Amino acid sequence: MENESRQPKQATEFTKKENKAFKDTLPSDDGTDAANVAKGFIATRTNPIIEKHEPNAWQPISWDLSKSDFVKGESPETVNPSLWRQAGLNAQHGLYEICEDFYQVRGFDTSNATFIRGKTGWVVIDPLTTAETAAAAYELVTEHLGFRDISAVIYTHSHLDHYGGILGMIERSRIEDENIPIVAPEGFLREAVAENVIAAPVMGRRATYQFGMLLPWNEKGHVDQGLGKGIPTGSSALVPPTIEITETGQELTLDGIKIEFQLTPESEAPAEMHFYFPEYKALCMAENCSGTMHNVLTLRGALVRDSLQWSRYIDEALDRWGDSSEIVFASHGWPHWGQDAVKGYLTRQRDLYRWLHDQAMRLANLGYTPNEIAAQVDLPPGLWDDYMCHGYYGTVSHNVRAVYQRYIGFYDGHPSSLDPYTPTEAGKRYVDFMGGIEELIEKAKNAFEAGDYKWVAEVLRHAVFTDPQNADARLLQADAFEQLAYQAESGPWRDIYLTGAQELRNGSIDVPVLQRPRLEVAKGMTLGQIFDFLAVKVEGKNAIELSPMFVNWSFIDTGETARLELSNGTLHSKIGPPSEDSDVSISSSRNVLEELIATEYSLPQAIEDARIEVQGDINKMLKFWETLTNFPLFWPIIEP
Repeated sequence: MENESRQPKQATEFTKKENKAFKDTLPSDDGTDAANVAKGFIATRTNPIIEKHEPNAWQPISWDLSKSDFVKGESPETVNPSLWRQAGLNAQHGLYEICEDFYQVRGFDTSNATFIRGKTGWVVIDPLTTAETAAAAYELVTEHLGFRDISAVIYTHSHLDHYGGILGMIERSRIEDENIPIVAPEGFLREAVAENVIAAPVMGRRATYQFGMLLPWNEKGHVDQGLGKGIPTGSSALVPPTIEITETGQELTLDGIKIEFQLTPESEAPAEMHFYFPEYKALCMAENCSGTMHNVLTLRGALVRDSLQWSRYIDEALDRWGDSSEIVFASHGWPHWGQDAVKGYLTRQRDLYRWLHDQAMRLANLGYTPNEIAAQVDLPPGLWDDYMCHGYYGTVSHNVRAVYQRYIGFYDGHPSSLDPYTPTEAGKRYVDFMGGIEELIEKAKNAFEAGDYKWVAEVLRHAVFTDPQNADARLLQADAFEQLAYQAESGPWRDIYLTGAQELRNGSIDVPVLQRPRLEVAKGMTLGQIFDFLAVKVEGKNAIELSPMFVNWSFIDTGETARLELSNGTLHSKIGPPSEDSDVSISSSRNVLEELIATEYSLPQAIEDARIEVQGDINKMLKFWETLTNFPLFWPIIEP
């Protein structure tokens, strides 16, 4: 009985009724999306398993194309019917022809890789997340279209799933030796590091919830990411761009292919761009338009996006290329063909982000708080009738709250929000006010039987944070999360609820894995970015005792010197000539520093191996190094 209580449950009658009512509100489906998904199909991979280069016990493979085979037929009672429809479309995978010379590999990763036949080789747009999935995509293209070298690469924007797999398609040495063009929007490197290195530990853990990375793929587990099928695991790299697009209207010819660019900073990514191929009348909208409403603030955490500018950029693309484009494609989802379809798609996507922005701020300016705004805003009929405006990835609810956050911040204006208790301290007080934990759980059971799952989830948070060992509280909250998941149209909302339920039933994940930048990512970082990352690792209270400290760190292979200053427990760095006065002088190759931040290699070991030469107060430097924090990949979310 105990084991059964920890297993996934069936949909309750309330959930069945909710999903049936939701289905009745959905627009008609004329089959256009399914036809567009299938159009141009050439072939897919025979072996569905894409192996990891470095397998480990808890992530043995990079990607499995067969994991979505269960998404067939009518939606089950445990899945929102609209999300089930989207899951079926996203489950299609393989090599597709977009038009003459343009091909996409879809379904091998959360993102698409686009291959364009140039005069000498392939121009690749967005080489996926990992080297494993990227190599598999390239192999499929080679198998069916013949071998061609990669002649150029375009990164549409600064998110990992659009550049991380590059070394699966082309060697770093060939990029350097043959000056292979790597094109990206202005600010790409800065933003790629800021999001995927400095904030990587906290984002990585939250991503396990958002993407359901530890959930089974089935009718009671992960069904779809909304934007794609899910996130692969494996080897990612950061290869810096060699060409930056710095202004709208800039043009390039890559391997004989003419391209016109439009910069779109602070849209779906801090550094992003659209571009147009005039000889093919084909428009790439990066990730600013896809097969779903996107996130104004992604639930794993990131910078809040500017939904007003986002809408304006789509409008600008309409003005520049709407009357000439016959094809529009993107980094996720599927293409659209025909001028009317292109313009209609762009128009509704433009209106979508403007609607979220304007309605959120209209209500904010009337004094409504984020949760009140989320309860009032719905999509207008003209957008609801387009499935690609539905909240499979972003939602109206969390997007309008994100708009509020961008303008107003975390504080909702109520004085009680200024200095709140921690969840544990608040939980103890709530439980006491509610008559003790047993009475709270009894009331929560009554609410569950009445189908009020949101309230059950909320009140039992206080019980779990007061007594995380209380099985009744944990299991009842898990059951509530599960029913909310079964009702969710959003793939991430479903995965977050289900991951919370899984950890409540089985305990928080506790795998002793540290979160570090990958070595191939560290090689793409500037020295300044590396030391900014080290500064985040400094445990300030302990470092105060060592302050002030001045260090010159010279790199014999690059000729650069980093001047480091530890002041009041904070680490500052400048790249330039060494300072005359320093407590410590260090000399090494840059490779050693990369290993120190990306592997288990330690400063004392590097000194012992004579790979680092230290002059001056070596003990002070070693004590400073001991203040650097190791970030675990896993830490509790649903409990203290």
